[in-house]
Amino acid sequence: MYRVFEALDELVTIVEEARGVPMTSSCVVPRGDTLELLDDIRDALPGEVDDAQDVLDKRDQLIQTARTEAAETVTTANTEADRTVADAQAEAERILADARARAEQMMSDAHGEAERMVAAGQAEFQNLTDRSRAESERMIQAGRDAYERAIEDGRAEQARLVAQTEVVQAAHGEAARIVDEAHVEADKQRGDCDAYVDGKLAEFSELLATTLRTVDSGRNHLRSPINLPGNSRTSLYDYQA
Repeated sequence: MYRVFEALDELVTIVEEARGVPMTSSCVVPRGDTLELLDDIRDALPGEVDDAQDVLDKRDQLIQTARTEAAETVTTANTEADRTVADAQAEAERILADARARAEQMMSDAHGEAERMVAAGQAEFQNLTDRSRAESERMIQAGRDAYERAIEDGRAEQARLVAQTEVVQAAHGEAARIVDEAHVEADKQRGDCDAYVDGKLAEFSELLATTLRTVDSGRNHLRSPINLPGNSRTSLYDYQA
């Protein structure tokens, strides 16, 4: 093929350098050199054509081989893709099943914890109520006892003062003062008892409110959709004292 191009280049050079015919676009070329180059081209072409045909045949063979290999590669890729998709689906189903199992376990634990906290709250409430009632009764009884002692002391003092004519009026005043102080002391002790009971009941009310908020938070979280794997997970409950 190289000789063909070389001969053609020489023919082009001969034409370009040929002497032109005046008043025309024709030129005078050397016949012998031109025919010799044309013979070289004619002799070289059959071999070059055969080589070109071999190249074309080789190209067709390569194309067919490439198509076959491409088809096999596509088939293999499709098979691998189907297998990968099946594995991924199986893994996703397994992860989803694990997530459901964990969610059910967490829900069961939450119910158990809520029931435990409610039971503990009820027990604490009963304990506080009993202690408050006992303290109230003790303070009331102490006030009554103090009141009775004050009355008795006043009466005794009154009787003693009545026996003394010069201090009868003062005795009446002292007796009245002692009785008033006894009433004031009894009222003060009763007020302290009521304030103590009210404070304990307020503490228990706050405890019950905190417990209910925690239970509601757990229930609301459990109602939310369960995310697929890959999403970050947060703690289900945040228990507060």
